[in-house]
Amino acid sequence: MLDVTVIEDSAAAAVSLDPVRSRLLAELAAGPASAAMLAGRVGLPRQKVNYHLKALERHGLVELAGERRKGNVTERLMQATAASYVISPLALAAVQPDPAGFRDQLSARWMLAVAARLVRDVGSLITGAAKARKRLATYALDGEVRFASAADRAAFVEELTQGVSALIARYHAEDAPGGRDHRLVVALHPTVKIPDAVEGADAGDPDTGSPAALPGEPS
Repeated sequence: MLDVTVIEDSAAAAVSLDPVRSRLLAELAAGPASAAMLAGRVGLPRQKVNYHLKALERHGLVELAGERRKGNVTERLMQATAASYVISPLALAAVQPDPAGFRDQLSARWMLAVAARLVRDVGSLITGAAKARKRLATYALDGEVRFASAADRAAFVEELTQGVSALIARYHAEDAPGGRDHRLVVALHPTVKIPDAVEGADAGDPDTGSPAALPGEPS
């Protein structure tokens, strides 16, 4: 079982978003189970559970983990193909966001478009690497910083921009034979606190996502 996998097919995405099937996926991510076992957990008839399992199996979201005899019946033990799933923008290819359509480093919506592209691209790379049975070379850095003021945040953004731009200029080899292009994404946003996430505390302007103080402006 994979830790996480990306759903790129729209039909598979639709299947995974069904509330009952989503619950079955969660149960099977915890360990293999038969339709009879799942029926008791989710409160549905075994035949109904079997119907949903077949739909999940058709789209590669669950797989056979083994079989066991129970009386005169052979039960199929199913398991999820991953512990968690991410739906790629490719599942909505016709309306997926395009970061190239506009570029505004202070826009939360542009950040979302960039993040969606990241999910799409890395998902496709994972799929290709798995088929080729090759390791995918990636790197990610995740951390938190607490700013004393909006002015400090603006200063941090300015310094971060200069530092990353200098690194890109130093290592970018435009005409290197055999070189391979890599995409670098750096994002900064307020930490989401689950209880008040809906309130959007300190989220900036609701339409542009602009911070309380832009780089170079007073707080």
